[in-house]
Amino acid sequence: MPHFVIDCSERILLTHCEEKINQEIHKVAHLTGLFDEKDIKVRVNPFKHYSVANRKEDFIHVFANVMEGRTTTQKAELSKAVVAKLNDLFPSVENIAMNVRGFEKATYCNKSML
Repeated sequence: MPHFVIDCSERILLTHCEEKINQEIHKVAHLTGLFDEKDIKVRVNPFKHYSVANRKEDFIHVFANVMEGRTTTQKAELSKAVVAKLNDLFPSVENIAMNVRGFEKATYCNKSML
């Protein structure tokens, strides 16, 4: 944990490849001090077909799923840091956003917990 899932228009990958995006978001998440580096997971989902306000405008939206225990302020600062980094990488993309969802430790399970 955490997972950073980046939905984006396929065309933004002409500016930076998926590997670069993954590395940069991983770095930002680690620098917040909220997560162990080895636990951070980042992936990019590029879309060929999409609509933004009924137009084909480039977009980036990050869905972060983090374990409970972070404050609203910490989650807000995480969002701002990630959006700021993406804005630096993609200054011409107008639609950049992020939301952070917390989930309960009691309902989380992974293979090593079986």
